[in-house]
Amino acid sequence: MGELSLFHIIQKPKENSGTKAPALFLFHGYGSDENDLFSFASELPDELFIISVRAPHPMQPYGNAWYTIHWDNAVANGKFNDIPEAIASRDLIAKFIVEATTTYNLDSNNISLLGFSQGCILSLAVALSYPKLAKNVIGLSGYLDPEMLQAGYEKQNFSSLNIFLSHGTVDQVIPIEWAQKTPSFLKPLGIETQLREYPVGHGVAPQNFYDLKQWLIEHL
Repeated sequence: MGELSLFHIIQKPKENSGTKAPALFLFHGYGSDENDLFSFASELPDELFIISVRAPHPMQPYGNAWYTIHWDNAVANGKFNDIPEAIASRDLIAKFIVEATTTYNLDSNNISLLGFSQGCILSLAVALSYPKLAKNVIGLSGYLDPEMLQAGYEKQNFSSLNIFLSHGTVDQVIPIEWAQKTPSFLKPLGIETQLREYPVGHGVAPQNFYDLKQWLIEHL
């Protein structure tokens, strides 16, 4: 669906409570598209309105990115994030969440973000820059990049924000050491969380999916 500022696909709630539905926004990783994480949708809580979003930068020969990674620069384990592009995508996501919440008549007080890899990095950036937009964040196989946060973010009120983090212990794309820094970054902001680790690479293990699903059910 392309009428809003980002292309997306949706799954409406399987249960109609007669009230505004809680929403889950899915943000895929680098080189993927909106169909990737949407495979989770059928297994997630029935009351959710699920929106899987396509990143704005097309790649060749296929896939999409939220921002460019300059692989040829020997920075940060051979990768260098295009921060201006990332910030532009952060703000585009924030705008899209507001648009979609209005368009689909969703519960603006019960918005969850689920991101994988680049999608995780930006979900965290959106939630910390605009904490009123999200109640829950599920961050998979990513990390928090302070350069992508809005200036003055630390003065915001994060008391209503819940965060689930997980990572593969043998991730060859994003080292687990990067992810392990995130909980200690969040703690001074009053956000208590821990990184759940699974013996996999850059992906979501079955146990990881089960755990995130249970966590989501508890926090809806």
